[in-house]
Amino acid sequence: MDMTKITNEYFKDIQSKMKEYTIVLLKITPKRNEPGANDIIMEHARRNLVLREDGLVSIVCPVFTDPDFGGLYIFNTDVDQARIIMDDDPAVQAGIFHYDIYSCKGIPGDSLAV
Repeated sequence: MDMTKITNEYFKDIQSKMKEYTIVLLKITPKRNEPGANDIIMEHARRNLVLREDGLVSIVCPVFTDPDFGGLYIFNTDVDQARIIMDDDPAVQAGIFHYDIYSCKGIPGDSLAV
């Protein structure tokens, strides 16, 4: 496979445009199987759409194939604000999910392929 060649100038230009983001990894707890959890998960999912529409989150990727891993977010905020947002999540408050949070850098404008 022929890959695109990247010049040093282009590489430096892209590096100068990198921005800080926050990655949140959701982990599923045993409370996911308790009665009423599905209703809380629906509110969690609805809230994810609000975060997306309000521009706080660029990427929301639920994972349905792993019993321990719930999904990931890429927040357009710093770690402290992402933590505040996640601590207010109904599924986190109910103990259905807990999360790990990481600061990262990315290139603005990156997106999922259509």
